[in-house]
Parts: sequence; C-alpha cells; structure tokens
Amino acid sequence: MTEQGDRWTAEQVLALAPDDASRKAGGRLGGAGPWSQTGDSASGSVWGWCKGSGSTPYRTVVDLTGPAYKCSCPSRKFPCKHALGLLLLWAAEGLGEPAEAPEWASGWLAERAAKAARPAAGAATPVDEEAARRRAERRAARVGAGVTELEQRLADLLRGGLAGQEQTGYAGWEETAARMVDAQAPGLAARVRELGTIPSCGPGWPARMLEEAALLHLLDRAWLGVSALPEPLAATVRSRVGIPGASGEGEAVRDHWLVLSQYDSVSADGRLTTRRIWLRGLGSGRPALVLDFGPPGRPPGLALPVGLVLEAEARFRPGSAGLRADLGERFAAATPCAGAPAGVTTEAALEAYGAALREDPWLDSWPVVLGPVVPVPGELGWQLADAEGTSALPVALTGARSRSGLWQLAALSGGGPVTVFGECGHRGFTPLTAWQPETAEPVALA
Repeated sequence: MTEQGDRWTAEQVLALAPDDASRKAGGRLGGAGPWSQTGDSASGSVWGWCKGSGSTPYRTVVDLTGPAYKCSCPSRKFPCKHALGLLLLWAAEGLGEPAEAPEWASGWLAERAAKAARPAAGAATPVDEEAARRRAERRAARVGAGVTELEQRLADLLRGGLAGQEQTGYAGWEETAARMVDAQAPGLAARVRELGTIPSCGPGWPARMLEEAALLHLLDRAWLGVSALPEPLAATVRSRVGIPGASGEGEAVRDHWLVLSQYDSVSADGRLTTRRIWLRGLGSGRPALVLDFGPPGRPPGLALPVGLVLEAEARFRPGSAGLRADLGERFAAATPCAGAPAGVTTEAALEAYGAALREDPWLDSWPVVLGPVVPVPGELGWQLADAEGTSALPVALTGARSRSGLWQLAALSGGGPVTVFGECGHRGFTPLTAWQPETAEPVALA
C-alpha cells in the first residue's frame, strides 16, 4: 500500500495482485461478471454492486486517496474480497467515464473528507481572544477577592499578636490556604501553608513569621496594584500569585547547558515530588532552573546527571527573575564537562543576589558558583570563606540532608580550597555540588 494521503494507481493495484487474484476476488477481468452499477469519479473513488451468494448485492466503495474502503459484506478481512475485486476490475478494464458517486457512496466519502478537514489532536487551533480576555478578567476578580480576604487574615494576625500562634495550630492557616486555592491563586496558597508551619520550626520563629507575613503582605499589595507596575515586575507578581504566562511566551536561548545540580523535595502533604535542576549556559553564562514533578510514589520523569553538558534550547518563562525555564529541542547527545565551572567571590555572590531581589523581592535564593572557597567551622556555624580570607558566607543548614552534605563538603575539602555550587539566600548559602581543584568530576552533596 502507499503512504497515507497518496492515491492508488491502476498499475500499483495490478502489481500487488497474484495471477489468480481475479478469481479469488469474485470477478473475471474479461467482463463485469457479478458487478453492476460500477463507476469512478475524477476525485479519486470507485464504487459498485457485487452480487453475493444471497439475494442482496454488496455495495462497495473505495477511496483511492486513502486508500480506504467500505463494503456492506460481513467479512472482517482487510480489504475484503469485494473491495479487492472492484479495484482489480478498475485497474484492468476501467469503469467508464468519471461520474458522480451515488448517494450511498457519496455520503461515506463526504464523511471522510470532513474528518480529514478537522484539525488533528494537538494541532494549533484559532484562539478566541475575546473569550480568553473574559476568562482572564474573571480569574483576576477571583484572585482579587482572595487577596482582600488574605489581607484581613494578616491584619487579624498582627492585631492579636504572634505569641499565641503556637497554641492556635495549623488548621486555621490550612483553611486560609484552601480559600486561596478556591480563588485560583495557588502561589498564595503555598505561601500561606509555609507561614502556618513556622511556629513549629524552633527558636526564633516569631521573627521568621513576621518576615514571611511582611513578604506576603507585599505580594498582596503588589497584586492589587499590578496594572500600574512595569511589565517585568508585573509578570513576576503574576507568577508568584500562581498565574502562569501564556504558552510560548519568554525568551528562547540556545546554548551548551552545564547541569550544576539536581535534587528532589517532597511537599508537606507528601502528594508531590518536585525535582529542581540547575543549569548554566556555557556561552551566555545565564543560570536556568528547570522544574519537573512526580505524583505520589513515582519520581519525576526528567533526569539530568550533574556534570553533563547538553546543547539545547531553553525557553525562559516571564517573571521569577528570569530563572525558570523549560527545556526544548536538544541538538546533540549530552557529554561530560571538561572542567569545573568558574567561581566568584562571596562578595560577588551577595551582589548578584541583591540585584536579583530588585527584580523579584520574593526570591528565596540565587544560584551561584563560589570558588575557590574553604569550609570553616565557627561558634555560630560553618562558613565558606574566600581563599584569601577577606570575606565569607554563612552556610544555611535547613535539615539533616544539608548537614550531611556539609560534612561531605568538609571531607572533600580537607581544609583546602574547593569550587562549590549552591543557592545563596537571605539565610546563607546552601551548598549543592562541589569540585576539587584540578578536577572536572563533580560531587553532588547529599
């Protein structure tokens, strides 16, 4: 058979048939035999009635552009002998001058033409801009109502004081988060849930809760005045509230991307695993964060081992300080990196984080490669000090995993300088990957 969309020719039909095909097909090539009311059309279809063993003839039609056929016989063979016989008759003798198909054949042919004219699944369809605008307005109104309610909740928190939050418990904040989900603001819901967990996070929680409440209040006020903000900041606010940008938006950057880190985290309710993959463009120097998600009991599908370099296109999403990206087409197989990435001083790392905060005030951290630095213990915790000893960054310890990684980093360093990639934030630096001097082999910190 020919490829879909081609048209069968008489020569192709005869070439496919064995010598005795005409007898098996129920007709002879020297005449019409059991066939009657045969014909063909200029558009590429043939039809006819074939007298069967019963009193009712079988009606057969073949679309040569498919190729496809329809026959009223009960055969389950593909094609049935009547369709093959009709094709052989047409190929050997022809069916006369082109004519219009009878109603029983033209109806089926019209259905096939209409189906072919429909857009394929996943194909681009015209966008109803007016309907999209109305949907966006309705969602903005719902988010606005949710923000107003959240502002009242924060005002009640400050009016009543923070001291009683340990006794109040988490249930009230979970209810508020659910209200934000109903308002179609999942970003606000996530921040509310985090705010509700702070009273159980150990000493110093009132200060941290006040900080997070202030950032949440800032996001609320930014949303209520989003129309007056510059577009880059407005895109960040929409992203933080939980409204994604339209598909295809954002800058596309083709580069050789070095995989700096990959690690997973599980949501508080255990329902979602988030994989964070940090990349750096070797040509552009641009950092990129690729996120992938996995349902309960299954890891995310995307896996990029640390230290590999892949040539690909990354499309950056609006907002989020230009970090969040989606990987597009890959142009070559991934290869190991030839050496450790170039690092910066701890002072330069803080400057980079400060510059990013101007674009996104709610940014928790900024990806930085430090080097060369030395892990140094102290009374107030570990620090990563520049090799010259001029400045240092405190190491942020957020759990058993980060503590294990810190000791792994100390063992790798042995008191000497190393290159370290991690996340630099307002609580310090979280190391994720390290390289020893004169080596290209990365070590993912536990």
